[in-house]
Amino acid sequence: MTTYIAFLRGINLGATRKFPKDAIVTATEAAGGTDVATHLTSGNVRLTSSRRSTDAVAKALEEAYAVNRGFAVPTIVLTAAELTEMAGIGEQLEDDLPAGGKHYITLFAAPPTAAAAKAAQALTHPGEVCVVRGRAAYALLEGDIHSSVLLRSKEFNALGTGTARTRKVLTTLAEKWCG
Repeated sequence: MTTYIAFLRGINLGATRKFPKDAIVTATEAAGGTDVATHLTSGNVRLTSSRRSTDAVAKALEEAYAVNRGFAVPTIVLTAAELTEMAGIGEQLEDDLPAGGKHYITLFAAPPTAAAAKAAQALTHPGEVCVVRGRAAYALLEGDIHSSVLLRSKEFNALGTGTARTRKVLTTLAEKWCG
């Protein structure tokens, strides 16, 4: 059995996309997950599974979540090793963050193309930096996610559909579930 960490996208954002933690646990277990735990209400889930790939786990979870909720729940799945590595990269990049700034990490199901990564990293918005490594894009912002020009750019959006978490959340999850 392998430990996986799943990140659900687009839940608990409005009246029609509610997915309470107990329902997430139930649906994750219906998908074959065991030792299920959640963190916060934004869709962070730890599970163990006999499935051998993150893609297979994501597919099973998405199917079970759609049945449970009646709407699609895009899900990015990482191994414990991947999450630990991403959290470590985020901590290393933290030195580049302006004082008082924010650090968001967008997770993707597959690595963005080299061309898309190069274009996003070449953006030169004052106080905003993008670093792409593997299946993650690290956005270092002077402001926040809502006022970011970088995160609304066509170059960043060309990286693909992902789900974002703060560096602090990823570090907390890596320490809590992968240590």
